[in-house]
Amino acid sequence: MAASSIAAFWAVSVLLVLVPGADWAYAITAGLRDRSVLPAVGGLMLGYVGLTLVVVAGVAALVASNPAVLTALTVLGALYLVRLGVLTLLRPAAPASAEPSEVPAGAGAGARLLKGAGISGLNPKALLLYLALLPQFAAAHAGGSSWPLAAQIAVLGLVHMANCGAVYTGVGVLARTVLRARPVVARAVTRVSGAAMILIGALLLWERLVP
Repeated sequence: MAASSIAAFWAVSVLLVLVPGADWAYAITAGLRDRSVLPAVGGLMLGYVGLTLVVVAGVAALVASNPAVLTALTVLGALYLVRLGVLTLLRPAAPASAEPSEVPAGAGAGARLLKGAGISGLNPKALLLYLALLPQFAAAHAGGSSWPLAAQIAVLGLVHMANCGAVYTGVGVLARTVLRARPVVARAVTRVSGAAMILIGALLLWERLVP
């Protein structure tokens, strides 16, 4: 698998992870209310493990046998990126305003783990990333790679999980001292991510729809 494909997907993944959403809200809540943020972040990553397995088991074979599916998924993912970018620029989120977690502060690590898995596994942003964008980056070099398409998707899924683990752990640990005390930092990160997503979505649409 080409290193350029992995690097390109890593960049897109980082931009998506940096946009505040349900995962951010849960990580921040865990950082502010729990003794350790690790069970919550571990649950979020567990949800992405499930999504990766779903894509490897089904979508990989479908994309490999029907290129039109890849085009449709890519267009869907690109439109989603543009929409997310526009909404992000219009309404930059302040993570400090996240809603409290439904899991009580005294709940056990297992409850926080399952809560995190449910949040990430059912997150629309994550679903579209895995179903639309992830196969796109894997299939880009499938013809000249000795790696099976499913193996490429699994690697990219691990890349995204690593990004999530690093960012969400940092968000939870620094929630009090950075994000809550300096909401302007969160808004700046959100605006930069939104502009970049609009650009990436437009480029994907151009690549797929313009002869």
